[in-house]
Order: sequence, then C-alpha cells, then structure tokens
Amino acid sequence: MSHITVPEAEKLLDQEIPVLNKGFIRLVDYMGGDDRIVQTARVSYGEGTKTIRQDAGLIDYLLRHEHTSPFEHVIFEFHCKMPIFVARQWIRHRTARLNEISGRYSVMQNEFYLPPREKISLQSSDNKQGREAESVPVELQDKVLEILKNDQTSSFANYEEILGDNIARELARINLPLSMYTEWYWQMDLKNMLHFLKLRMDSHAQWEIQEYARAIATVVQAVCPKAYESFERHILRGAKFSSDEIAAINALIAGKENPLEGRRLDEFTTKLSR
Repeated sequence: MSHITVPEAEKLLDQEIPVLNKGFIRLVDYMGGDDRIVQTARVSYGEGTKTIRQDAGLIDYLLRHEHTSPFEHVIFEFHCKMPIFVARQWIRHRTARLNEISGRYSVMQNEFYLPPREKISLQSSDNKQGREAESVPVELQDKVLEILKNDQTSSFANYEEILGDNIARELARINLPLSMYTEWYWQMDLKNMLHFLKLRMDSHAQWEIQEYARAIATVVQAVCPKAYESFERHILRGAKFSSDEIAAINALIAGKENPLEGRRLDEFTTKLSR
C-alpha cells in the first residue's frame, strides 16, 4: 500500500475550526481515506469484491452491511478545545486515544463558556437530560448569564489567589467550574468516529457537543467523502426497524391500526419522518 493523501484534507491540516465562544477543533494529522478503505477491503475479501465495480459502491456495500473493519484503517488526529462539561460527555467514547491538559502540571487559563442567549432554555418536559427548544424571556437570559459570568469570575480569582499562596496546583484547581475550557489531542479511527458522529449529531445530544460533532463531520467528509456519503445515507438519514416496528408497518399497509403506543410509537414516528 502506498501513502495516501487527500487534497481537500490537506487544506484543513492545522486549520482551527471555531466552535462555541472560545473552542475549536484542528486536524493535526490523518492516515488514509476512501482509497485505504477500498485497499484493505479488497485484501480481505479478494475476488469476491470484484463484482462491485466502483470504489463508492464497495464502500457503500461495506457500510450498509456493517462490514466495518476496513474503516478502522483510516485514522484521525485532532487537537480540540472544549468546555469541561463537553469533554466529560465526549470521553464516554472510550475507543479513542487522547492526552488532555492537566491542571496538576499547568496553570489553567481564564477561559470559560457562556451559552448563546437563544440556547438558554427551560428543562425539557419529556426529556430528563435535555432542554426545551424555545428560549426563555430576555430578563431571564440576562439573569442566567450574569450568574454564570459572576461565578466564573469569582472562582478564577480565588484560584489565582490560592496559587499566589503557593498552594499546590492540584488543589487550587478543584473548585474551578465545568464551564472552564480544557484541551486535548484526540485520535480515533473512522469506524468509531462514525459511531461518535451518529450519537453526537443526533438531536437528542446536548447542543454544545452537537456543535463539535458537526465541525468534526466537515473534516471527516473532506478525508473520506465516499464513506461519509454512505454514512449520511444509511445512518444519519436512514433507519433500522425492530420486529415490532416492521409488524406496525405491515399493519399500516394493510389499513389496520398501528399497534405501537407510548415511547415506542414516538420512536417509530421519528424514524418514519427522516
């Protein structure tokens, strides 16, 4: 196999893509692309893949039928800066390799996340981990932003004061809020990256991490345009149906009442609306 470069990806190397008010993602390096997926698949499947003439067709076939081991041979390395609360959601994807800045060794920077006004919303009435789509009144927006900013300013001033007394950095940091920015280098293969994007670009994910996922998706699309197109078709905009849902589809086709109800009906309706 020869070294693979992708012109559109080369243009993105070391370019910061801004996210939120102070964050970013930056493609540090990548290995492979659509060609690498095809190469590794043909080594594995041999003559059996020659019935699919085009590389795009092969990639689409692999993704559609979940033959995803060739996707593991495409690697992304990112430098990312995000609020700590976003990082803690991000880290749930344990298949990555990463190295994060440490408050034990480094003095943290006075950089915090403040949400856009239009994203300050009430607790969702039907989603325990989410918020309503509608913004709150301007007066309440002002109140929330003032409280957040005052707490951030106070906590960092106290942090600096404790450091000034030569207290250990590992102790001085412990009251710093989740809105503080952190940074890391993050490496992940394409197979797991697509799983990350599937979950974090979903409308049920927290808006802030959706913003990072959307930024990362632009890079993935540049490195692997054929694979990303298949990902959009079969995963982002596609749907899989359970046996109960298939039975519901058959009932609807036959002119019968939908047997699903409650949350299962809501999920089924969401899939049909994609």
